[in-house]
Amino acid sequence: MAKNESGLVEKTVKIKRCAAVVKGGRRFSFSAMVVVGDGNGQVGWGYGKANEVPPSVEKANKQGSKTMVRIPLVDGSIPHQVKGRFGAAKIVLLPAGPGTGVIAGAAVRAVCEAAGITNILTKSFGSNNPVTLVKATIEALKQLRTIEDIETLRGVSLS
Repeated sequence: MAKNESGLVEKTVKIKRCAAVVKGGRRFSFSAMVVVGDGNGQVGWGYGKANEVPPSVEKANKQGSKTMVRIPLVDGSIPHQVKGRFGAAKIVLLPAGPGTGVIAGAAVRAVCEAAGITNILTKSFGSNNPVTLVKATIEALKQLRTIEDIETLRGVSLS
C-alpha cells in the first residue's frame, strides 16, 4: 500500500497490456485498475488507459480519488454481513472480531485495506477477474448501513 502526496492509500490491482497490429508491427497500450482510499472509511476505484504504464496508473488514481464512497466502520470491521455482485463476480463480506485480520484474496484485500477495514472475512464466487471483483466489493460496501442509519430511516428505535 503506497500513500500518495494527498495522504490517500493507493493500490494497483491490475495492469493489462493491449496490442494493436499496425503497419510497422505491434503498438502496445496499457490499462490500469487502481483502488484508492483514505484508510478511514472512504474508498474508490479508477481505471486509466494510456500508451505507457505510469500515465495509465496516474489517470486511474485521479479517477479513483474522484469517485470515492463513504462506508460505515464498526471497530475496524463492517456492521453486518453483505453480498455484492458485478457481472459474474459475486462476493460475500462478513464482519469479524478483533484480531482476525483481512481474510481475502488480492483484489478484495486491496479494497478492504484502502477503506481501513482491519477485520473481515470474505468469500468470492463466480468470476475471479480482479477488475470485476473490485467492482463487486465496492457495490457490497455501498449497501452497508449502521443501526443509527436504519433508526433514522425508519423513524423507530431498535435498541
